[in-house]
Amino acid sequence: MKRQDVAIVTGASRGIGQAIALRLARDGYAVVVNYAGNEQDAKQTVAEITKADGRAIAVKANVTRSQEVKALFDAAEAAFGPVTVLINNAGVMQPGLVSIVDTDDALFERIISTNLQGVFNTLREAGRRMKAGSRIINLSTSVLGLASPGYGAYAASKAGVEAMTKVFANELRGREIRVNAVAPGPTKTDLFLEGKPQELVERISKLAPLERLGTVEDTTRVVAFLVGEEGAWVNGQVLRVNGGMV
Repeated sequence: MKRQDVAIVTGASRGIGQAIALRLARDGYAVVVNYAGNEQDAKQTVAEITKADGRAIAVKANVTRSQEVKALFDAAEAAFGPVTVLINNAGVMQPGLVSIVDTDDALFERIISTNLQGVFNTLREAGRRMKAGSRIINLSTSVLGLASPGYGAYAASKAGVEAMTKVFANELRGREIRVNAVAPGPTKTDLFLEGKPQELVERISKLAPLERLGTVEDTTRVVAFLVGEEGAWVNGQVLRVNGGMV
């Protein structure tokens, strides 16, 4: 890690995004905790970081809106200096299993605008601002490998993210900016567990040969590797963090 590394983590008020923000702060990064609506949890994340002598601010920005993304980068630069790490974590899930036939326009547009348009907006801004040595990590999903019924819109949005990850890595040729994606499998978070009966949770946990749900730490370790010097030769890749599920 470089001395002045500054990381933006989108959707960092809870879940995997929050865990990534906390891990990067422990590793010495100045962290911009982005949120769209959950101000209380975002500020709590910042408080936890600063209590441990880290540097962090919370910045509200809806990644679906390009002007707010610009303001997010502006706030990061004003507080800490140029952004060197971007973690695209912000995203929405489908409300349970929804077949393509039953997916209405509003739901489809909500998923695509946040999961795909949001990543496009931040990548575009990062490409205009980031300097040599910067790193970008996009969060995808191992649902793509399963092709599970009921996840059509969600899987489509993340397939787009993976495609942009590889294309953007090529577009940044010669600038020494690494672009990768991390695709977790089922992960034990409040968001994942909410509304699921225990029987279903246990069945999902057996899908991987390692026979357990992932933890946020499983994902944060991979993110830390990719943004660190040990991941310096990994670029344009999608790393599936799912215990061998797919």
